[in-house]
Amino acid sequence: MKLLVTGGAGFIGSAVVRLAIARGHEVVNLDALTYAACLDNVASVADAPGYAFVEADLRDADALGPIFAAHRPDAVLHLAAESHVDRSIDGPGAFVETNVTGTYNLLQAARAYWEAEGRPEGFRFHHVSTDEVFGSLGPTGFFTEESPYAPNSPYSASKAASDHLVRAWGETYGLPVLLTNCSNNYGPFHFPEKLVPVVILRALAGEPIPVYGEGANVRDWLYVEDHADALLTVLAKGEVGRSYNVGGENEATNLDLVRRICAILDRLRPADGPHADLITFVADRPGHDLRYAIDPSRIREELGWRPSVTLDEGLERTVAWYLDNEPWWRALQDRQGVGQRLGTGKSA
Repeated sequence: MKLLVTGGAGFIGSAVVRLAIARGHEVVNLDALTYAACLDNVASVADAPGYAFVEADLRDADALGPIFAAHRPDAVLHLAAESHVDRSIDGPGAFVETNVTGTYNLLQAARAYWEAEGRPEGFRFHHVSTDEVFGSLGPTGFFTEESPYAPNSPYSASKAASDHLVRAWGETYGLPVLLTNCSNNYGPFHFPEKLVPVVILRALAGEPIPVYGEGANVRDWLYVEDHADALLTVLAKGEVGRSYNVGGENEATNLDLVRRICAILDRLRPADGPHADLITFVADRPGHDLRYAIDPSRIREELGWRPSVTLDEGLERTVAWYLDNEPWWRALQDRQGVGQRLGTGKSA
């Protein structure tokens, strides 16, 4: 297939691009190259015969039609998004513009192209979203595809809005859509503002490792290469109009996650004392959801997919990757907001 991947220079998008090329697909990587994007993420496939890169912004509706016409994709994998909760608290406008208006523009461009091509049966528009649209769980229970939407941050609200647009374009215009909602991703090429790389890089520098509140918030952790595999599985085998929750089946509190990373660093890059001694509890973010957990029964039973990487295996691989790729993350340290405490709500 020829895939149009939006956000393919970002963290999850680049994993999809690399895997799709490895599996023989052609890929058109559409990315605006905003602060969290990095073309080094796809350097390993940049010279592949089936790969093309197009710099474009989903907020520019006029730019999208010509891209569809020039490249004529068989499917769209829509991953481009503003995704950092803390940034959404401080500056929600960018999240509405990119995640809501950008998704609308892409849906309109895809619909126009699909209709001009005679509404080909095999065309797909796969929208990639988050479990955060479902809000916060208590100590028990799991999100399913039927869970009500209850977003609590500007980020999750903007993703919920984009989910609803995708569903509506499927129901109203017949656009063949697919939707996935994933749990927290981690792995190689993760931008340094997110929790896992923050812990690794702060520990390596001997600096305080910030943990929000008491570190009791629970997340289900999904290794990014497992997620890329799930997305290509849904694209190939998923039922049009259906949504699939993609989970890692790896729940952990934030504090437990941080301690596991510190223990790995104690082995791979020992310091004068245990890295866990650097853990520092800081003021919680506003509206911090207590727990996310996914019931992945549908994707497992209908499509035969389940994660292959345990949390301990994935963290080991991730820490080793950061240790082996210092030039990659060093080059991103000066980007806006990296290394700063965001999400206090004071500048919103």
